[in-house]
Formats: sequence, C-alpha cells, structure tokens
Amino acid sequence: MSKFMEWVDARFPATKMWEDHLSKYYAPKNFNFFYFFGSLALLVLVNQIVTGVWLTMSYTPSAEEAFASVEYIMRDVEYGWILRYMHSTGASAFFVVVYLHMFRGLLYGSYQKPRELVWIFGMLIYLMLMAEAFMGYLLPWGQMSYWGAQVIISLFGAIPVIGADLTQWIRGDYLISGITLNRFFALHVVALPIVILGLVVLHILALHEVGSNNPDGVDIKKLKDENGKPLDGIAFHPYYTVKDIVGVVVFLFVFCFVLFFFPEMGGYFLEKPNFEAANPFKTPEHIAPVWYFTPFYAILRAVPDKLLGVIAMGAAIAVLFVLPWLDRSPVKSMRYKGWMSKIWLLVFCISFVILGVLGVLSPTPGRTLLSQVCTILYFAYFILMPFYTRMEKTKPVPERVTG
Repeated sequence: MSKFMEWVDARFPATKMWEDHLSKYYAPKNFNFFYFFGSLALLVLVNQIVTGVWLTMSYTPSAEEAFASVEYIMRDVEYGWILRYMHSTGASAFFVVVYLHMFRGLLYGSYQKPRELVWIFGMLIYLMLMAEAFMGYLLPWGQMSYWGAQVIISLFGAIPVIGADLTQWIRGDYLISGITLNRFFALHVVALPIVILGLVVLHILALHEVGSNNPDGVDIKKLKDENGKPLDGIAFHPYYTVKDIVGVVVFLFVFCFVLFFFPEMGGYFLEKPNFEAANPFKTPEHIAPVWYFTPFYAILRAVPDKLLGVIAMGAAIAVLFVLPWLDRSPVKSMRYKGWMSKIWLLVFCISFVILGVLGVLSPTPGRTLLSQVCTILYFAYFILMPFYTRMEKTKPVPERVTG
C-alpha cells in the first residue's frame, strides 16, 4: 500500500491534500453545536447530486410529459418515491442547514478580516443555491411550479428599457412553455451544479488558507508550540471528523423522520397545487414560492411599486455581500461585542423569520404593514451596523480560546 501511495504521490498530491486539509489542518479546539452545519451542508449537497442523477434517468423534460414522468417516478419506478422525496426534502434541508451556517457566521463574526473571501464565496454559493432551487422548482410542471415561475420571471419585466426583452429571453418564448422547461432543466442539472461545486472548493480552500474562526474569535495561529502546532488547535482528522459523524447521525434521524412520516410537511415542502398538472388557464387561489424564498418574497410585496419592490428584494440579498465592510467592531464574536450588536442581531433574526411566515400567507392590509416594518428592520440591521459597532463598548478578548 505504501509503495502504491508513493507511486500516486509522484504523479498526484494525494497525501499532501490529505494532510493540508484533514490530518494536519489544525482547527480551534472549542468548536460548538453551530459548527456542525458546514459538514452537514456538504452531506446534503452530495444527497442532492446523487438523487438528482437517479431522478433524471426517468424524468422527461417536456411540457407534455414532465408531470406524467414525475408521477411515473412516484408510482412505477422501483424506489422512485423515496428518491423523489429525498431530493425534495433535501432541498428544504439544504436551506435549513445553510441558514444556520450563515447565522453562525453572523454570531461569531466569521466574515471579518481575514475571512472576507470565505464569506463572499459562501454568499455566492447561497445565491447559486437559490437559482438552482428556483430552476428545479419548475421541473415537476405542477400548478404551483408553473405559476410560481410565471410570477418570479415577470418581475424582470419591471426593469426599465430591457425588462420586456430580458423576460422573454429568460422564458425563451412569449410565455412559459416547454422551451422554458428545457432550459431550466439544463441549468438545474448541468450548469449550476458545476458552478456550485467549484464555489464549494474555493470556499474550503479560502477557509483553510486563513484558518477556521471559533466562538471566541481568537486567532489560534498566534500561539504555537516548539513544533509549530497551534496550542489551541487540534487536527481536523480524526477529532472533528469523528465529532461530525455524531452530527450526521442526529441529522439523518431527523431527516429520515421527515422523509418517511411527512415529506410534504403540510404543504410547505411540496405544495398541494403542485400535485395538479400545470394549467395556463387555471390560476391557483394563492401563489407563493417555497418557504426558503418567502422572506425575500415578503420584502417584494411590502413595497407598493413593482420596480422598487424588485430593487428591495435584490438589495436584501446584495447587502449580505458587503457585510464584512459594514462591521467596524474591533472584536469578532458576539460573546465580546456590546449590547447593541446583540439586540440588533436578535431583531434581524426575528424580522427574517416573520418575513418568512408572511411570505407564505396571502396578503392583507395588516400583514402588509407588518411586512413593511420587518423590511425596515431587516435593512436597518445592515445600514446602522457601521455606527453601532463602532460606538458600543466591547469586552476584552482573551489571548487563548476559553472552550
């Protein structure tokens, strides 16, 4: 075996990659619960790719046969139903894991210097995931798929001058048709997964170059022993690989419980109208995107003007990219930041959840008002950040991690 590895290493840096990214990559020894979600995101990505490949073997990307092929997968393909549910439940699980992973970044300042690029690559992954999920949402060719895509694509028509042409270019036709379905299928199955995998590699490489953050926000590279190993660090393998297995087992228990007992999650994961074939002449009573898009959909509806609503929705995502330059705090972790940062993070999270709930519900004057208030609070968190992070009094950060 050793001679075989020597032969491989002379031609490919297998051992070097193993050491650089696992066995000799030193991570802080005080990782907590929130640090499970990075590895879980990778697990769900693998699930989506594997189940997606198997689903494409029986799926037909045409307006005439798409819905029937999904029914065929569910009813006639051996274990097709579980593959479909693994993929649809996996999509929601992906966003749950990613949102918690992003929350960890906000909580412990994982976007601050020198991890700006790690955050940027992470946000690009998030953006591509949203595009990937949107493209995949059309593929079952159900009522909500068709009309949800109709609503979202029509938003591009609000852009001055180029809006109408851009909308037609995205659809590939004057209305959503088999051509739209075909190009969304190509993007969902080929183009976007390649981009996501590339960004994941860049995200991990950037992370391992600067080192992982920790709940204290302490740089473990500053204090090393005589062998050059960080005093507050431990090798990622076997310590964190074993620890992550525990997180994976717990996650799989929850995932399988949802998968086998309520994969539709009461209509939040798979909406009831989507079990009807797409019908351009019959509009569903209430059109709403899947739950992981609803906070931004609520922001869109909170603004009366269509163009300004689209701008606000885009800005809600774009502002996350500039977060590393908005936070002026001298400390990273929320443990040592002042009370203003803690309150604003809490307000931001509550606003985001409320917007998510409101995006699912049909609009009323009261709900629209609440959406507008939460939208203001959402943006206030970022706009005011340079001021309250600079003004507040912070606690002294310890020299070494506290556990």
